[in-house]
Amino acid sequence: MTSDTPTTPDAPKPGPRPGPGQGSGGDRGISRKTLLRAAVAAGAAVPLLATGGVALARDAARSGDGQRLTPTPYCDDGDDLTPDQMEGPYFKPNSPLRSNLVTPGTPGTALTVSGYVFGRDCAPLSGVLLDFWQADDNGDYDMAGYTFRGHQFSDATGAFALKTIVPGLYPGRTRHIHVKVQAPGEPVLTTQLYFPGEPRNSTDMIFDPALLMNVRGAGGGKEGTFDFVLNVDGDTGPTDPPTDPPGGTWASGHAYASGDRVTYGGRSYRCLQAHTSMTGWEPPNVPALWQSES
Repeated sequence: MTSDTPTTPDAPKPGPRPGPGQGSGGDRGISRKTLLRAAVAAGAAVPLLATGGVALARDAARSGDGQRLTPTPYCDDGDDLTPDQMEGPYFKPNSPLRSNLVTPGTPGTALTVSGYVFGRDCAPLSGVLLDFWQADDNGDYDMAGYTFRGHQFSDATGAFALKTIVPGLYPGRTRHIHVKVQAPGEPVLTTQLYFPGEPRNSTDMIFDPALLMNVRGAGGGKEGTFDFVLNVDGDTGPTDPPTDPPGGTWASGHAYASGDRVTYGGRSYRCLQAHTSMTGWEPPNVPALWQSES
């Protein structure tokens, strides 16, 4: 599910989702994302909430008598998988493990981006790697260090939260945040998140309205929400009870330091970021934490 879900969700539709690049099929009708893309292509305004954000099912849902309902994660009503986009020239591997990209004195408008990661069957996915990178307030990317770069993992409910700033503009692009999303042992989704109401959205050649966040004011800053839907079945994250690794010296629940070396599945790995291991974060599944040496 991405952030253009209406405020009152439809009833879930049975049947499998189409894979990437597949049509919606005559029995599923036209998805809202298809209509949204068509509206943007025709020059129509993107449907927004009164607060200026794109509607998200778990945000501001209301009952028939107008009373606000408790926000909850919601998935499936004909939504597509989250579309991929180009990586761009500014990606750097081995970003720090952190969910807060802001340091004291950092200029810019404070922004929190939160949401959930779902699989095709609408199960929340835990232990999913989310690697974010973006421009600073001046529109510049840090290629010497890791300013405004960091990765994190979705929690047991599939939730994630990022503290950053609204990225600045640079020539040829609208405002955006880059992200790579990878469920353990699954392919990487590389995509970008966009801001509603930006004048450059209409001139950016790769802008996709299906990737609009729901953004609202929050004090002196902003809050954005977005849910990812990966081409994955079920919860591929940590299991309970934990499962044993297939041989080797790597172990779940161990505190590893940068530079530590382990073996797993007949291969050797070097630790890139200090962390406490857990089932679902085995070395082959989290390249941001472990680098293969054999």
